[in-house]
Amino acid sequence: MSTQHVQRMSRLMAKTLREDPADAETLSHRLLVRAGYVRRSSAGVWTWLPLGKRVLDNVSRVVREEMDAIGAQEVLLPALLPKEPYEVSGRWSEYGDLLFRLKDRKGADYLLGPTHEEIFTLVVKDQCTSYKDLPVMLYQIQTKYRDEARPRSGVLRGREFQMKDSYSFDVSDEGLEESYRLHREAYVRIFERLGLDHRIVSAVSGAMGGSASEEFLAPAEAGEDTFVDCPSCDYAANTEAVTFALAPVPVPAEHPALEEVDTPDTPTIETLAAHLGVPASATLKNLLVKVDGEITAVGVPGDREVDLGKLGEHLAPAVVELVTAEDFEGRPDLVRGYVGPQGLEKVRYLADPRVAPGTSWVTGANRADTHARNVVCGRDFEVDQYLDVVVVEPGDPCPSCGAGLKLDRAIEIGHIFQLGRKYADAFGLDVLGREGKPVRVTMGSYGIGVSRAVAALAEQTADERGLCWPAAVAPADVHVVAAGKAVPLALAEEAATALAATGLRVLLDDRPGLSPGVKLTDAELIGVPWILVAGRRSADGVVELQHRASGTREELPLAEALARLTQ
Repeated sequence: MSTQHVQRMSRLMAKTLREDPADAETLSHRLLVRAGYVRRSSAGVWTWLPLGKRVLDNVSRVVREEMDAIGAQEVLLPALLPKEPYEVSGRWSEYGDLLFRLKDRKGADYLLGPTHEEIFTLVVKDQCTSYKDLPVMLYQIQTKYRDEARPRSGVLRGREFQMKDSYSFDVSDEGLEESYRLHREAYVRIFERLGLDHRIVSAVSGAMGGSASEEFLAPAEAGEDTFVDCPSCDYAANTEAVTFALAPVPVPAEHPALEEVDTPDTPTIETLAAHLGVPASATLKNLLVKVDGEITAVGVPGDREVDLGKLGEHLAPAVVELVTAEDFEGRPDLVRGYVGPQGLEKVRYLADPRVAPGTSWVTGANRADTHARNVVCGRDFEVDQYLDVVVVEPGDPCPSCGAGLKLDRAIEIGHIFQLGRKYADAFGLDVLGREGKPVRVTMGSYGIGVSRAVAALAEQTADERGLCWPAAVAPADVHVVAAGKAVPLALAEEAATALAATGLRVLLDDRPGLSPGVKLTDAELIGVPWILVAGRRSADGVVELQHRASGTREELPLAEALARLTQ
């Protein structure tokens, strides 16, 4: 085993901080900055300092090894990309403001790549002409860019980030399913090796396109994704991917006639329910949105909220946005706070499946200060399209077993898609088939947030003392602390040299002029798996060995400590 270089902290560019940065919102943000792993360059853009770069490289190494193990080949594509391929796919406009756009000195349009489906498709179209060239899986680990409106949470949600994106190309759907399976299994191995607690959940494809889609989520309080988990079975899904199989609604044979009632100053569900003495679930909420500029109404029970993310996924690639005050001008049929589906003119009406035919509701009468009761779906109004668009709530029935669902927060660390032929169709990606005729290629897309995985690990493993890295990603194996001058320093030097000779990565705190307390506090903050302290008993050749994760400490002779660490 080759001898490792001892990294001396007296020469290491890693300034630790005693206080949290003022703008830190999450645990990982606070600790990665305080421990000297990263520094903010600008909003959403981060510099990786030596310790942070080591962790980032260790995550990349694990990803590379598992990608290589399934036969994927590493390439490196440009981050600066021409506009034209993204116009062909439609994503130049679909990505909206998230896309970094720029012009060169000649006025040509370019973008900074968020993902590379288009460019990989063109590479394969150039290189592969026959079915004999396929299947092929290609990947890269590269800097990506998204113009986040509000970058936050440190490296968890930045405008520039490290990502592994891979792509599979097959001549058949069965081949795509096999490539998808290989990636799925590789992702499980990657996250297990990294030490990340994760869940695999059903997801939606979003701007990526395609059909089958799953997310790999790391449960954490700082997570911006909400997912549902069934305590009674193995069902798990992103909230936007949850669909309910609702039981048939019992409907009486006849309903009373529609009746309008005066309801002054009741523009909200809460005020209406209180005024009429009915539960919110008996009312019908009608949310007005614009779909590609056309006003559309969305009906849900009054005790539920519309999930705009779900709605957007259902209606993609159409653009969905809320109406504004200006949209009511010139539309006397649309009365803010009093909209009902009966009598709406030139407005498409979408509804949640709970608004089933035969159900009766209290809803707006399309006149100010007036509502209508006994408004029956199918009798007094029609639904143009049913969509499952309500926000999932704890206790909603599991689509698999019917038990009550629970909601958790998580960080998205990976996403895999069966893209199908969306991009192959856009770019005419064909190869010559076995029968000598052109065959359209089918694709998969698979992403891992490399820099995000670093933050997710920090969120999941840190404690009140600081970071606590799993061995696979830690910037060193052992943090040797010289807690004193002369004899402690000499013993620490001896220990560091001996450990490095066995191939272990060693961080040696030889900084002069610092108290043992400061050094030990920094060692716990930095979070290397093992801390070896040469302190008050150095003259006897005795050191203290601390396991960072468990906090266990033991005094023992140096030789025994070295044997423990190298066994």
